[in-house]
Amino acid sequence: MTKVDVNLINGIALAFEGDAVYSLYIRRYLIFQGQTKPNQLHRLATRYVSAKAQAMLIEAMLDGQLLTQEEDAIYKRGRNAHSHTKAKNTDILTYKKSTGFEAVLGYLHMTQQIDRLEELINWCITYVENRK
Repeated sequence: MTKVDVNLINGIALAFEGDAVYSLYIRRYLIFQGQTKPNQLHRLATRYVSAKAQAMLIEAMLDGQLLTQEEDAIYKRGRNAHSHTKAKNTDILTYKKSTGFEAVLGYLHMTQQIDRLEELINWCITYVENRK
């Protein structure tokens, strides 16, 4: 694999990575909770991985000042990145916040900050579970 300076990767690419990583963690969490039916898994996963859910989570993280300065800068890079795709099922602001959220997770994964990545994902799971 070619070495790439993660700091030079654009926000959309970081979000692409973060989307996959976050989805994997959420799917594993739901399966370990005993959810095994595909339709039920998909329905439950949207509470965590939809653009609306991710925008809500990043807003709560920002309000709670959970992000480091570096993570906040990555969030803004992802949020402000120009996407060539249109937001599906949501408004553009929600989509941009969601992209920023995913960029943070992608950055943490690509820089191998796994403990921090899992800390934030576990916070997200707890936050969503407490909103039931």
